[in-house]
Amino acid sequence: MDYQKIGLKCGIEIHQQLEGKKLFCSCPTTLREDAAHFVVERKIRASAGESGEVDVAAQQEQFKDRIFSYEGYYDSTCLVELDEEPPHEINQEALYTVLQFCKIVGVEVSPIVQVMRKTIVDGSATSAFQRTALVARGGSIETPEGKVRIDNINLEEDAAKIIQDTFERKTYRVDRLGIPLIEIGTAPDIHTPQQAYETAKQIGMLLRSLPGVKRGLGTIRQDVNVSIKGGARIEIKGVQDLRQISLFVELEVKRQLELLKLREELKKLKLNAFMILDVSTIFQQSSSKVIVSTLKQRGMVGALKLAGLQGYLKRELQPQYHVGTELSGRAKAFAGVAGIFHSDELPAYGITAEEVQAIRKELKCGEKDAFVVVSDTAMKVERALLAVYERAAQIWDGIPKEVRKVHDDGTTSFLRLMPGAARMYPETDVALIRPDTRAVRLPELLGAKIERYQKMGLSKDLAEQVAKSDKVILFEELTQQYPAMKPAFVAEVLTSMLLEIKRQYQQDPEKLTADHFRQVFVYLSENKIHKDILLDVLIEMCKGTFQISRYEMLGTEEIHRVLQQIVQKNPNAPFAALMGMAMKQLARKASGKIISDHLKKLLEHLH
Repeated sequence: MDYQKIGLKCGIEIHQQLEGKKLFCSCPTTLREDAAHFVVERKIRASAGESGEVDVAAQQEQFKDRIFSYEGYYDSTCLVELDEEPPHEINQEALYTVLQFCKIVGVEVSPIVQVMRKTIVDGSATSAFQRTALVARGGSIETPEGKVRIDNINLEEDAAKIIQDTFERKTYRVDRLGIPLIEIGTAPDIHTPQQAYETAKQIGMLLRSLPGVKRGLGTIRQDVNVSIKGGARIEIKGVQDLRQISLFVELEVKRQLELLKLREELKKLKLNAFMILDVSTIFQQSSSKVIVSTLKQRGMVGALKLAGLQGYLKRELQPQYHVGTELSGRAKAFAGVAGIFHSDELPAYGITAEEVQAIRKELKCGEKDAFVVVSDTAMKVERALLAVYERAAQIWDGIPKEVRKVHDDGTTSFLRLMPGAARMYPETDVALIRPDTRAVRLPELLGAKIERYQKMGLSKDLAEQVAKSDKVILFEELTQQYPAMKPAFVAEVLTSMLLEIKRQYQQDPEKLTADHFRQVFVYLSENKIHKDILLDVLIEMCKGTFQISRYEMLGTEEIHRVLQQIVQKNPNAPFAALMGMAMKQLARKASGKIISDHLKKLLEHLH
């Protein structure tokens, strides 16, 4: 694609979790998987702000009348997360980390920082707002395709973790709520999908240079804003895999181009007035499992005519994603239905050709008219078809502003309407902050760290792997404490050996703490275990069955005695056979190299 001709504009927002305690209380930032100790429930109620306007996204959420459940723990969450206690003083360590990043990219730090409340309507905050503070503006980073300006750097709270999501109820866990985040937002200076990837990669590299950032899966996520000439800004929410950013941008451009083509093709047509018909009687003998189930529960089958759209609902906007999918997304989001049936895909799903003709007759459809069918309770059917009609009407406008959620294949679907500008207001429970940048010291940048590790004997790949891992501080500690051990060996233990434990032995290396590794290296330095059996030691530690008495190496005399017995019992056996028997008998008691060296010396002496 000629992205310059298309007029692609793209900006990214990167959210990176920070280490330590939470932003406005002393609770830990550790995520938990065990059963929650308590649950509280809330509902969203939209109200007018200072401007007198009600946020459209908040109105949409209130209309659903959904219950939000929040799970918490007595020993690691507190009343601040539940919005039952005012916020404490802002986390100074998190603020320092943000100021370090500001210094790296050369932004202008605000002399006074005001914490704000930002309305959050998806239920991911118990208070229905997120605390956020604009710390700095300006600055830029260089990419191979040009400079990208940084619009803002914020310090804010992370949202609660989603556990279960249905239309009637969403369940969150508050262990993640309040974890400090640094948010970096760029200007719309990105003009190709590849540049979007390069920008996110460079910012990510700089963030990983900071000792105060969390590392690992789920600690960083990107939102991508995309628009093209004649289109509208679309926010793609929650990209986890950095490598997929360019694909999401590319496919969103394709979707917007297809929608603009569709608008051009339909500009001489006009959509009919909104009217729903109850067509339940047509399906009294239906073979459709969905419809049969609905009618058994005294539900309704509703139909909606879409004049002039026959054949257009199967138009592909993204791979395996069509106009009909776009309409279905609105019905799911606004009404909580499982989906829709539309005329471009029928007869199918148990709906016969005769039933299709009966619907067309009932709706007075012409040859070029499409229709949509929804099967559910009467209230949900009405809401779903209204959402479908409103989205269909927007085809004539081009591209509606909205927030879209990501899928693994690079496609996106409707999440919610784009929030309005009037959703920010001051947080009066937190004092104004006057940042002091004079005492801020810059850390070693990631690129320099990788080069230093290579000089220590690590390969480029291993050096990069360690530098980006959550074990980087532990690696520095262990290499300084045990200078006799090769740094490359320490790095292998903290990275590739853990991958092997996970992939080949189906054990969870996340169970291994820093203290586990410290203890292992104490045993290695004291010759209580050998590095050849280190994998077994770590696996046992993962299982929780490790006992040093089972692993301590035998002394030289004991090894010699065992080998002597084996040779005496098998005088004519070849070296390989003797070695096999020795390894079996001395398993976990000595390394293969030590056993081999002793056996060779013993055989030489006997001969």
